[in-house]
Amino acid sequence: MWHHGDVATASVALTSDDVAGCCSPLTGGVLDTSAAERLAIVFKALADPARVKLVSLIAASHGGEACICDLVEPLGLSQPTVSHHMKMLVDVGLVSRDQRGKWAYYRVNAEALDRIATAVSSQPR
Repeated sequence: MWHHGDVATASVALTSDDVAGCCSPLTGGVLDTSAAERLAIVFKALADPARVKLVSLIAASHGGEACICDLVEPLGLSQPTVSHHMKMLVDVGLVSRDQRGKWAYYRVNAEALDRIATAVSSQPR
């Protein structure tokens, strides 16, 4: 595993095995070490308000996807800073990136968000 900025990355996407079972791993079971490490990396990526807002902006965008060009102004950050945040979200599997010409388009990974919700929920899913 290597560190990129404040988030370690490398095969960090949560798997269904990480949150499998009849109840939530955090509240009703014990996570193995590698699953706990992957979950912590995802939480670190979401620990920044700009990245949380980016996920929200993309999810709320028409068609469920947004161009990087449409994400800069709502955050009030520079394009390189927004691109840095987006790379972190892509690296942990929370969003996917599709390059179209010179523009990058992003889409929220609903399965990844569902896995996070399952991992922190006190209700069986």
